[in-house]
Amino acid sequence: MKFDFDKITERRGSACIKWDGIEKFLGAADVLPLWVADMDFLTPEYITDAVIQKAKHGIFGYPVREESYFTSLMGWLERRHQWQVQREWISFCPGVVPAVNIAVQSFTEPGDKIITQPPVYFPFFTAVTDHNRTLVFNKLLLNNGRLCIDFENLEMLARDGARMLIISNPHNPGGSVWTREELTRMAEICLKYNVLMVSDEIHCDLILHPFKHIPFASLSQEISMLTITTVAPSKTFNLSGLSTASVIIENENLRRKFNDTLNHLHIGGGNIFGNVASEEAYLHGDKYVDELMSYLAENVQFLSEFASEYLPGIKVIQPESTFLVWLDCREMGLTDSDLNDFFLKKARVGLNPGVMFGPGGEGFMRMNIGCQKATLVKALEQIKQAFI
Repeated sequence: MKFDFDKITERRGSACIKWDGIEKFLGAADVLPLWVADMDFLTPEYITDAVIQKAKHGIFGYPVREESYFTSLMGWLERRHQWQVQREWISFCPGVVPAVNIAVQSFTEPGDKIITQPPVYFPFFTAVTDHNRTLVFNKLLLNNGRLCIDFENLEMLARDGARMLIISNPHNPGGSVWTREELTRMAEICLKYNVLMVSDEIHCDLILHPFKHIPFASLSQEISMLTITTVAPSKTFNLSGLSTASVIIENENLRRKFNDTLNHLHIGGGNIFGNVASEEAYLHGDKYVDELMSYLAENVQFLSEFASEYLPGIKVIQPESTFLVWLDCREMGLTDSDLNDFFLKKARVGLNPGVMFGPGGEGFMRMNIGCQKATLVKALEQIKQAFI
């Protein structure tokens, strides 16, 4: 079947953060939301049908994850990313962010230094600070319109006693797909100084042509034994509200510690519908993802051409992945507060301010183009008029 990504489904009144939480989180009610990482496309029908079928049973007791839950993920990772994962390596977690927090609690002690690479997904910061660990930054470098890793500074931080590195692979918000060479060099530094690697790969299926996602732990067994990988179908298939993710840990000792913390918190039961949706997504999602990425690529191209012609002072950082686009607005000459006001109050478009993502986010905004082209056109026309 061919999926209709142009179909607009009214989301206002559906109790979703993106549309119904605008005023609470952005401080303005009447704006077009292109912010939180949540696409406006319908979840594929084959997933919805499976969830409805499960609901029709009528009893929603404590669930178990059957073997098919795990084999569907294993098949997907091998088919899409050439990564062979063993069943025993996989643990459940009700989300990637909880998994990162559990990893911090399980493998570090209060006061330990943990490296993040901003500008980056901001819940990484609180995953460190909320547990009384020390947050240290390896700020990414903007080279030729692409966010890149500062390896010299990374090695200095590792040598200085950091215990853990949390990475976004591929990168949110910059869209960089880390290459084999980049991942290998990061891993070599971490192996040299015994720094545990936590790789958030929630966007791994959202790769734009011709780029290729490489799972961090797939580089070698030595690297895998020092890596915790988090994946989820939530971004790819619009399943965030079902709170279902998987954590892949080859190292048996690390996996046992992670599962001990998960069990002590009593959050390992999961969501009965999330189990079904995850399995169906990974079993049957290939065609959907291929068509989705073609549609997103068209949105990226339209945005880039429109910005070049009509939006002075805004440069599109060309994404290699995700439905999130990093906009360089520094030539507009505005403070971060005024920049946010320009989009929110003048253009009436809700974006994520770059400063949310830490050092290096100043003067940038993050735009969600995971929407119908008609919505994107409307938003860009509003921004264009705001310049007049």
